[in-house]
Formats: sequence, C-alpha cells, structure tokens
Amino acid sequence: MAAAAPAGMKGFYGVLAVVAVIGLGVLGWQLSKPKTASIPANVAVQPTDTAGFRGYVLGSPQAPVEITEYADYQCPACQSFEAVQFPDVKRDLIDTGKLRWRYRDFPLNQHQFARLAAHAAACADEQGKFWEMHGRIYAGQSDWAFQRDAGPTFAQYASAIGLDAGRYDACMSSGKYAGRIQASQNEGEQAGVGSTPTFLVGGRLYPGALGSDQIRRLVDSLAALAPAANAGQAPAAP
Repeated sequence: MAAAAPAGMKGFYGVLAVVAVIGLGVLGWQLSKPKTASIPANVAVQPTDTAGFRGYVLGSPQAPVEITEYADYQCPACQSFEAVQFPDVKRDLIDTGKLRWRYRDFPLNQHQFARLAAHAAACADEQGKFWEMHGRIYAGQSDWAFQRDAGPTFAQYASAIGLDAGRYDACMSSGKYAGRIQASQNEGEQAGVGSTPTFLVGGRLYPGALGSDQIRRLVDSLAALAPAANAGQAPAAP
C-alpha cells in the first residue's frame, strides 16, 4: 500500500496545478488574441496602388499654389509642425483658397510604427476621414511612439472619430495600402527628399519644419507669378 503524501506536499502540488492552469490560460490568450498588422516596406508598387491617387489633398483645386509635405507620423519635427504651424497655414492660406496642400507619406526606417500609422490613416481615408485620423495620430505621438504595440491605440483613434470598426480592422489586417505608402516614399526619394519634414514648394525642396510666416511669404510670391504664367498660355480650344 502506497504511503500518503504529507499534507505539505499536497499543498505544494496543489499550487503547481494552479500555476499550470494559469500558465495554460495565459498561453491560450496570447495565441488567440488578434495580432497587430505589420505593414511591409520596399514592396513592389502596382499600378492599382497609385491609380487616381496623388496624395492626401486639402484645399481648392483652383488654388494658385500647391505645397507638398513629405512627412513621417513618428517624426517629432513633423508633429511639431502639425501642432504649431499647420493650424495657421490652414486658416490663413488653405481655407482662403490661396494654397492647396498635398500630404505624402515618407516613413523613415528608424521609426518602427511610421508605416503602421500611415496605413491607419489610409484606412481612415477609405471611410472619408483621413484628416481626422491624421490629426489624432500626430496629437497622440508622444503616447503611441513608445508603446510596445501602437496598433490598439490607432484602433482607439479610429473608434473615436466614428469609423466602422470591422471595416477598419479588415483594412489594417489586409495591409492593402502598403504599395500606396511605398509609392509615396519612392516619389519623395526621386524628388530628392532625405529627411522629414520636407516641403516641395514651387519646384524647390525645403527640408526642415517651415514656419507659417515663411510659408505665407512663399505662397504670396508664387501666387503673384501665377497670373503672368497663365497669361502666357495659349487659350484652350473651343
């Protein structure tokens, strides 16, 4: 007849059993929880990635001047420009019809969540709310940039601006806009962009965060040249 285990050993084995059950539960949860999408870099750009899309544009199609911003959502200087300078640019130049703004993604390799953030904004654009998501992502940069996983935070932003959660999640999981983001980066590289933010104004690149006053002077100068340039064009055929 086997000897009964001492009371102390029974307690020890009981604790082991509880620990094992908890461990299995945690493992099961880790395996079953949704994984954050990973947006690949250096993908082959397909014609469908850029068809009908030239960037995220804000402002009148008839504005005499266009500025293209190449930026990275995880870039602190880009966030500073968005928070401090861009509101004045929008109010004084974009909203008044003087300037058309074109935003292009230029995710830097050292920023692990830059492409994920750009893709989250693209998925919001799919539901007509790019600029709302754009603003949220930049405003929260100091929070999500240092997280182990920024995906859930972007999903919270999506919910806060009223996106359809199922549609947003499916968009993120598919990584469907990886090619669009890559095409944007390729465009910047071909233009000579090497850092963020960089602005393309009147055919010239301006690296570094421009001030709103400097942008206003550039716009006024280029707008003054626009009528002369248009006057030299041949009239359109009837």
